[in-house]
Amino acid sequence: MNKTDRWLLPEGIEEVLPKEAKRLEQLRRKLLDTYESWGYDLVIPPFIEYLESLLTGTGNDLDLQTFKLTDQLTGRLMGIRADMTPQVARIDAHHLKQDTPTRLCYMGTVLHTRTDGFAGSRSPLQVGAELYGHAGIESDVEVMSLMLETLALSGIESPYVDLGHVGIYRELVKHAGLDKEQEATLFDSLQRKANTEISSYLKEWKIETKIATAIAALTGLNGDESILTEAKTVLKNAGKGVLAALDELTNIAGLLKVRQPDVTFHFDLAELRGYHYHTGTVFTAYVAGRGQAVALGGRYDDIGEVFGRARPATGFSTDLKTLLSLSTHKNNHLAAIYAPADNNAELHKTILELRQQGEKVISALPGQKGTAKDMGCNRELVKDGSAWQVKDL
Repeated sequence: MNKTDRWLLPEGIEEVLPKEAKRLEQLRRKLLDTYESWGYDLVIPPFIEYLESLLTGTGNDLDLQTFKLTDQLTGRLMGIRADMTPQVARIDAHHLKQDTPTRLCYMGTVLHTRTDGFAGSRSPLQVGAELYGHAGIESDVEVMSLMLETLALSGIESPYVDLGHVGIYRELVKHAGLDKEQEATLFDSLQRKANTEISSYLKEWKIETKIATAIAALTGLNGDESILTEAKTVLKNAGKGVLAALDELTNIAGLLKVRQPDVTFHFDLAELRGYHYHTGTVFTAYVAGRGQAVALGGRYDDIGEVFGRARPATGFSTDLKTLLSLSTHKNNHLAAIYAPADNNAELHKTILELRQQGEKVISALPGQKGTAKDMGCNRELVKDGSAWQVKDL
């Protein structure tokens, strides 16, 4: 790399300049204050830790996304976090050990080996919330509502939410008696909604007719809430577990309509994002004109078992940078007051008082270049007799 290229950053790694950094910080404070008002306590997991801890439970799907290095003190492999969810689960299970429902939130940079769905960044500023210790649908609804509150506070208008339930496919696979290779093959076809492939596999594997019919029907079972009623008819012979999952989605829809009457909800029974670690309802938020999700989450019970304590769990996460890029909120720019380069006690007292009142005051430096307006000031401190007064420029 020559001298003229030394400013270049790796692909997918970006820096945040002053105006954007200010907006990020304002939104960060707003969201964390909101989470606290809902009862979610902030935790700050480490940026790096031993690999086996990071790639546990939820983290198993993150192996390819995790940067790895060797700890020079122990010789053990370490990883730079690609997702904070397993870290927060460890905190709940190993450190807090509460019997009551535990609400935790987090915010911090994660690092990916390759770009993801969040605006092609390899360094998202991940923010999220997790609720541990309650297995009912009410906790799923609370987390979804907090996700939507996050989008609203970020200035994202009219999101719509896609809901699914991995328990439906999980139950059908169990009844079909598929081995791991067949399950993975069918899973891939379902994600692409490749109906011809699905039918061919089901016929080739000689799957029982009623189960084969139910699996083949999944790709077409998507739409508004009415699709759940249709699904109960189409999947009526698919077993109690499938019907129980459909009842969960129906009840969740009822609770969400009360809390979020203006949000559009879409149901997709072939939605299996996070299938390998989610255990129940999964949900994804979208906005018009953007194909990638802006926030996502779901239920992932018993993730804490490997840390010594299994607990029901549900949560969501998003990327603060993505939220800000989609925000309709205008930048709240605070114009500054220019203070002259004068070592005057009354001047410095006045500057301190103005800053305590929330004003932005920029003190001039002797011999500096540029005017007060060049530095973003629209007012200045002017001595009026023995007092310093704020005057418009």
